[in-house]
Amino acid sequence: MKRILVTGGAGFIGSHTVDLLLKNGYQVRILDSLQERVHPHGWPKYIPSDVEKIEGDVRSSEDWKKSLVGIDGVVHLAAYQDYLTDFSTFHHVNTVGATLMYEQIIANRFSVQKVVLASSQATYGEGTYRCSIHGLQYPPPRSSAQLEVGNWDLCCCKCSQPMDPVEITEDRVNPHTTYGISKYAAELTSFALGKKYNVPTTNLRYSIVQGARNSFYNAYSGICRIFAMRLLNDLPPICYEDGKSLRDYVSVKDVARANLLCLEDSKTDFKSFNVAGLSSISVFEFAQLITQIINPKIEPIVSREYRFGDTRHTISSWQALGGLGWEPKENTEGIIKEYVEWISEQPDVKDLYTVSHQRMREMNVLRSVSS
Repeated sequence: MKRILVTGGAGFIGSHTVDLLLKNGYQVRILDSLQERVHPHGWPKYIPSDVEKIEGDVRSSEDWKKSLVGIDGVVHLAAYQDYLTDFSTFHHVNTVGATLMYEQIIANRFSVQKVVLASSQATYGEGTYRCSIHGLQYPPPRSSAQLEVGNWDLCCCKCSQPMDPVEITEDRVNPHTTYGISKYAAELTSFALGKKYNVPTTNLRYSIVQGARNSFYNAYSGICRIFAMRLLNDLPPICYEDGKSLRDYVSVKDVARANLLCLEDSKTDFKSFNVAGLSSISVFEFAQLITQIINPKIEPIVSREYRFGDTRHTISSWQALGGLGWEPKENTEGIIKEYVEWISEQPDVKDLYTVSHQRMREMNVLRSVSS
């Protein structure tokens, strides 16, 4: 393989993947819609000059056809992820977009030798838990009745005792958000069409990816950018629920390495892998870490508000991909420091979160406990 198409290549994960591909001798073409909320100033300056750039939409057959000509491999990262209620957009971009890629490869007999498709930890829903009495369980999402009274933890369906989170492996999915469902639908489609028409494909279920170039213009999600924006404007980070939700965070550079490995290694064909962080950390601990780095005089706030649809604890295992030689190298503190260094160099970093916070409230995505 010589020529690689990276969709969403102007973005956060995409641009780091582009850099690594170039470093390893590949020729790169980017297909990116330059969504205004992420790229309000058009093509970012960090895109190397020797990269071919196509502005287009993965929902367009013609844009796919134009982008796939002469391409040997695809890293398909373009996606729609948000906390807003425009549910159909998730499927149009994430599922239909991926399906159109295979449609064009097959219809035009393009000689694509490998596809690496970005999936998500969201395919696991609430993930895996263990009851000390009744063992492993895969619970449904927490109900609005449970959340509105500030009852955050997941309990055993048999004995009602609180359960402990367990690292999630790749063998069982249980998506419950439109985003997670759209990503898993894309996985199913990619494997069905890839196997039938001999287009080797790997799906990567990323945990929460953090690092430089994570655009601060989109303030609806992304813990590092939201907390950093507020702290740089002398405002405290706001932790939802009780701040004790556990997550694992993975460096964007580690993700780029995973993308390259799966592009090159045929042992990953028609398999899904987690791309996860070194360890888990609570949201409040994350807030404390970034506060110490930017402004130790500020104290994080635990608001007892909640985003309806959030999971309680989500921690993925990276051991399956580790068996092929990949492992995360950067810990959470290092990831935060890298992002803070990058965002501190950006001009006019406003507190965009305040506006998005209000909009989520208006749309009933962000809610307060009733007692």
